Amino acid sequence: MTKIFKNMAPYWYMIVAIVLLLIVQAFGDLSLPQYTSDIIDVGIQNKGVEHILPVKMTEDEYEISQLYMTSKEKKVWKDTYEKKGEYYICKVEDEEKLDQLDDTFLTAIFLNHNMSNVKESQFKKMIKNSIASNPAMAPMKDKIDDMSVDEIGKMLNMEFKSFQEEDDNGKKVTYVDVRPMLYQMKQTGMMSAKDIQKSREEIEKKMNDIGESTLFSTGVAYATKCDKVAGVDIDKIQTDYLWKEGGRMLGIAFMILVAAIGVGFLASKVGASVGRDLRGKIYKKVMGFSNAEMNRFSTASLITRSTNDIQQIQMVTAVMLRLLLYAPIIGIGGIIKVYQTGAGMEWIIALAVVVILGFVMLLVSMAMPKFKIMQTLVDGLNLVSREILTGLSVIRAFGREKTEEERFDEANKKLTGTQLFTNRIMTFMMPGMMFIMYSVTILITWVSAQKIDAGTLQVGAMTAFITYAMQIVMAFLMMTAMSIMVPRAGVAADRIDEVLKTEASVQDVKKPETLKEHKGVLEFSHVDFKYPGAEHNVLSDIDFKVEPGKTTAIIGSTGCGKSTLVNLIPRFYDVTGGQITLDGKDIRRISMEELREEIGFVPQKGVLFSGTIASNLRFGKADATDEDIKEAAEIAQATEFIETKKEKYNSPIAQGGSNVSGGQKQRLAIARAIAKKAKVLVFDDSFSALDMKTDAALRKELNEKVQDASIVIVAQRVSTILHADQILVLDDGKIVGKGTHEELLKNCEVYLQIAKSQLSEKELGLEKLGLAKEKAEKEINKKEILSTKIDEKENNKLKKKSDDRKLKHKKGGK
Repeated sequence: MTKIFKNMAPYWYMIVAIVLLLIVQAFGDLSLPQYTSDIIDVGIQNKGVEHILPVKMTEDEYEISQLYMTSKEKKVWKDTYEKKGEYYICKVEDEEKLDQLDDTFLTAIFLNHNMSNVKESQFKKMIKNSIASNPAMAPMKDKIDDMSVDEIGKMLNMEFKSFQEEDDNGKKVTYVDVRPMLYQMKQTGMMSAKDIQKSREEIEKKMNDIGESTLFSTGVAYATKCDKVAGVDIDKIQTDYLWKEGGRMLGIAFMILVAAIGVGFLASKVGASVGRDLRGKIYKKVMGFSNAEMNRFSTASLITRSTNDIQQIQMVTAVMLRLLLYAPIIGIGGIIKVYQTGAGMEWIIALAVVVILGFVMLLVSMAMPKFKIMQTLVDGLNLVSREILTGLSVIRAFGREKTEEERFDEANKKLTGTQLFTNRIMTFMMPGMMFIMYSVTILITWVSAQKIDAGTLQVGAMTAFITYAMQIVMAFLMMTAMSIMVPRAGVAADRIDEVLKTEASVQDVKKPETLKEHKGVLEFSHVDFKYPGAEHNVLSDIDFKVEPGKTTAIIGSTGCGKSTLVNLIPRFYDVTGGQITLDGKDIRRISMEELREEIGFVPQKGVLFSGTIASNLRFGKADATDEDIKEAAEIAQATEFIETKKEKYNSPIAQGGSNVSGGQKQRLAIARAIAKKAKVLVFDDSFSALDMKTDAALRKELNEKVQDASIVIVAQRVSTILHADQILVLDDGKIVGKGTHEELLKNCEVYLQIAKSQLSEKELGLEKLGLAKEKAEKEINKKEILSTKIDEKENNKLKKKSDDRKLKHKKGGK
């Protein structure tokens, strides 16, 4: 995880912008449920009326509404309204002030509304209780149930307002406004202010069992009723409110859209940039690797690390910046919003989170071990695939198609089996999460239904709570989804970091020296070399000098260290003993860039790159002229096939040079080194694919036209190096012969054996040198010595027998 964040560090400013955009997006996402709740509770249930204070009310209602108000509330009430004509208008427009007034008058208005909407049965019960204490009216008590509201009014000489409304079941119920009666009783002294206050206190005790949302809805119902009586268009208020809230929701949705697009764009850019940087770092690092590091990391593994592994990190980076950063923001915001709803169901969220975490930890603990080995299996599959594709012709030639198919199938099945296991485990995640989410929704609905029935919660608040709960659960779902992706990316990051932290065994010194001369004098001084981790030297006490205008050839049996020796020249490896100098400077003290600028290297296996013939010939010297590359091609005997092509030097070269033959590829590789015009030319068995005629012609051109360069040739064929100025004979990592062809034939038995295995004595000129006769005399001498030894041995045996007889004869005589 730390390594992934470390790769994102250079783009901190984009990440800050992403966080800010995510906060904006989260703000919008957390606001929408509240707007939905308001539309349900206010826009639909309360007809768009947001406050319990009527906007406009009649004079009678203005006066009678103060029935249950305290003296302080009455003063505020009078300051809130002003009379215009026959109506009183609320002069307060500030929303914050109106919210404060809602709190101030909630109790009084609730009582007012209840007294204006008394069911007929409750009204008759109140009348019975009021006349029970009056002896004159007591006889009428039993008749009250059979009397209508108007008849009761006539009996008491009072006017009661009655009306019919449908209850929750759709049944018409008669309601009575008893406030005029109470107001008249207060005015006539039948009821004192103290009695009203006492009645208020008794009702307030009962209000404690009623939810605040129900109290507020009752107050809104009172305000709506008053506005309607005063001629206010309630339908217009509702329509305006719905359009206003809908417009706000649309604006917030657009804001969320812009923020989400911005986050997606920036996250993708950071992910792509991280991938680009890692590929660049891997490429730069691998370019600096010596052959030792290349052997440590296989080619297939390096390809996987620079493609699949980086792709994993790139994908996780982009997704993580969108989801992992957003999850805690929306989760914490959702928890705050849930707390603000006051629904008292926070325990459901806590329970859901615990269940989710337990479920995810179970899945992760089962899948994680497989994630750790998956990338290794990808390496293995890439390795097999690469070997099969590159060796396809050999596979066909040896009829190994079926065997290699089985080998690929085995690697493929291992990877597939691991992926199937992890995928099957992960398939349980989404259904499991959906089950938990829907279970949470059902539980919230069940608990909310009871609260709504008790009047402590509104339908809109329940809807908002469900939405917030889903947002919190989704936040944890996002984090758990990332908990699956991040570990796999972490494994990839470790593998990439392993490459990046690997220090090349061959490095430039901190303060490299500069070549003052550019002659190409190359000298090995008692050089020893052994491969990293090996116990014994591959090369021992290698000592020779290569001079400009001269050719030094190296020959020896297979595995004697020829290629290893020339690989030390461009510092593919560093010597472990002695030193190699170029123009008097230790090559370890020269920068590798300058050193390799002086060298034209042709490896055993000719490597070409996709492009054209010209681009390949200019590979070592981008500014080489057309004449330069043509001359190099002529020296390398490549013009004979280049000129036959339709596009000549602009002819395309396929990847790896697959559209040219082995000999053509080798000649182009030689021409590429010659076109560089380097001071040291190294040919590592580079003439092996050439026929004898082409080989001879190439060497002749090389000697005539490349006279100022030091040439080092590794060869297996004696014919290739016959005319070299200096031939080194390697055997078991040591120089066992040094000199010209003629000198070595005389002095080096190893060279003589190699030469005689390839050429006849006449071709080698042994007769001319008198070596055949000399060798014959040596053979005769050997035979004579052997014969003498045999004769002496026989004589000794005969003498011993004679002595034994004499001794036996003496004993017998005695």
